[in-house]
Amino acid sequence: MLRLLTFIAILLALDIYAFQAIRSWLSPYTATKRKVGYAIYWGLSLIAFSFLLLNVFEVADSWGKSAKMFLRVFLFLFWLCKLPIVLLLGIDDLRRGVTWVANKISPVTERDTSRSRFMSMAALIAGGVPLATLTYGVVRNAYRYRRMTADVPVAGLPAGLDGLKIVQISDMHSGSWTRSEPLKAAVKMINDEAADIVCFTGDLVNNEAKEMLPYVDIFREVRGKYGVFSILGNHDYGDYVEWDSPEAKQANMEQLYGIHADLGWDLLRDENRQINVNGHQLSILGVENWGAAFRFPKKGDLAKAYAGTEQSDCKILLSHDPTHWDEKVRPGYPDIDLTLSGHTHGFQFGIEIPGFRWSPAQYVYKQWAGLYREGNQSLYVNRGLGFLGYPGRVGILPEVTVLTLRSA
Repeated sequence: MLRLLTFIAILLALDIYAFQAIRSWLSPYTATKRKVGYAIYWGLSLIAFSFLLLNVFEVADSWGKSAKMFLRVFLFLFWLCKLPIVLLLGIDDLRRGVTWVANKISPVTERDTSRSRFMSMAALIAGGVPLATLTYGVVRNAYRYRRMTADVPVAGLPAGLDGLKIVQISDMHSGSWTRSEPLKAAVKMINDEAADIVCFTGDLVNNEAKEMLPYVDIFREVRGKYGVFSILGNHDYGDYVEWDSPEAKQANMEQLYGIHADLGWDLLRDENRQINVNGHQLSILGVENWGAAFRFPKKGDLAKAYAGTEQSDCKILLSHDPTHWDEKVRPGYPDIDLTLSGHTHGFQFGIEIPGFRWSPAQYVYKQWAGLYREGNQSLYVNRGLGFLGYPGRVGILPEVTVLTLRSA
């Protein structure tokens, strides 16, 4: 309870301080207009605190998924937009403080220490930018699927495998979805490619297998000429939720395995599949999650997945976490031609324009989105089909990847 009261006190202090910008902005207006503006500001604050308490005391747990999503997005955006306001007001107050000291030291010329209306307006604009941008990301971009393409050079690739088309999807996080119709469009986008193989590189759910149940019939329609292959991601193991018992957690895993089977997806758990394509052997390897960071599980056994593929004409590895590539794949398995990963989502936020791209993801992951090449090996990091936490995308859109193997 003490932590809750402290947290509420901090948020209230944030509201009170940000209100100074509202009061300064409204100062030239009539008393009536100022009162209306104040009432709107504090009315929204009251609503926000009410929603917060409903969430804390689990009253909202019985609400529908869409209602809970709206509640959490509102709370997130409401206080996030206050941060740039407070920052700019703090700069202005620092100026005012220096000016006050200067007046005390040299009182000959009285300098203005009142709050700058210009800075107050700049603070409100600064607060409005993330509010507008992130709201747009939720309303417009959450299901705005983008087709990304790349040719992947493979050294010594036989002519019969040249032009082989792979469609990759990743990080569906079905527990975050609240709409079904856009997902049907995504499946159509996948099937319109008439891919030779389709690969899913982990994180089917957020926490529990049952999250995927409403969408099984939709994704059961995904087709690949030689099959649909899948692996698990760190979220699929149910490690981020408390279970009543180890048996309950294991039952959840068994249900998840069954869902992959119901989808018609060939789930690879430290194993491989060898496919004859035009008389040539293509090996699809899939490992359990393996992440270099300590907080992610290191379950994958690459040696086990690799066994029996030594003579293959081309090897494609499905490994959820891209850090696996530098840590284990490249140093120990130089003949794995292409690794497909996901996991990062590109942080669902960034800028991608011709000639320039940026995302906070790049400060955490060396390989965070797109195609990477070292020597004769390639890695593709998919930006994800779904979303987690923030239910939207800004600059980094959800992705369906189309990769074509080419002789190098």
